[in-house]
Amino acid sequence: MQGTNNESNIKFNSSQYFGTPVWSAQAPHFLKMMLKLTDGYLKHTQKTVVNKSNKERNKKFKSKVDDFGGSNHTESFNGDPKAKDFVNFIGARSYEFLDWCGFNISDHSLHFTECWAQEFSKKGGGHHNTHVHWNQHVSGFYFLKCSERTSLPVLHDPRQGASMTRLPQKDPSKITFANESVHYKILPGTMVIIPGYTPHQYPVDYGLDPFRFIHWNIQAVPTSISKDRSMKKKEEKK
Repeated sequence: MQGTNNESNIKFNSSQYFGTPVWSAQAPHFLKMMLKLTDGYLKHTQKTVVNKSNKERNKKFKSKVDDFGGSNHTESFNGDPKAKDFVNFIGARSYEFLDWCGFNISDHSLHFTECWAQEFSKKGGGHHNTHVHWNQHVSGFYFLKCSERTSLPVLHDPRQGASMTRLPQKDPSKITFANESVHYKILPGTMVIIPGYTPHQYPVDYGLDPFRFIHWNIQAVPTSISKDRSMKKKEEKK
């Protein structure tokens, strides 16, 4: 369809709505502390979980595949006193993120549901398919070991309507409104904060360099519910 010359002179204002906010920053001052802390947690899960899983895989396939394609996941450590400074920092930034987005959370309190470290297999093949973490309001990553040769975070468009009506891109190398996904170049100390509804992915890591990061999820809970939970806990202790 083509318009007349008069119609082509009409100028439209450009606006941006319904975008997905992403915060990223360099926070290297936590690197030394969190590398040391996660070393201990990863060694524990290596002994108690990963080695057992590797033996089961080797027995199943009758070959020494070990942890190829896997990832060493620690238990949550947000309650560890040694992680207090880091946890307080990412908790405060997550609160500020929601506030900056325009949400009224004055009657809510933020609670960590998970905060754990992951390290991909040294033999390569480590990856995470596209996923979200259910019933979360903020997700975040802090990268401890990475390079240009490791995996990296890929964020996907969370809008279902956009996915259903996707058109081909003119130039996939450019960041435009037509992008289906974006990836972040990361360094040790990079921190990324996203809305909890954002699908994210880690492509296959080739095992060329160590790849380790911390992942956390936070839920905003109405203050009234938090108080009820606290009261119940107090009654249970009596």
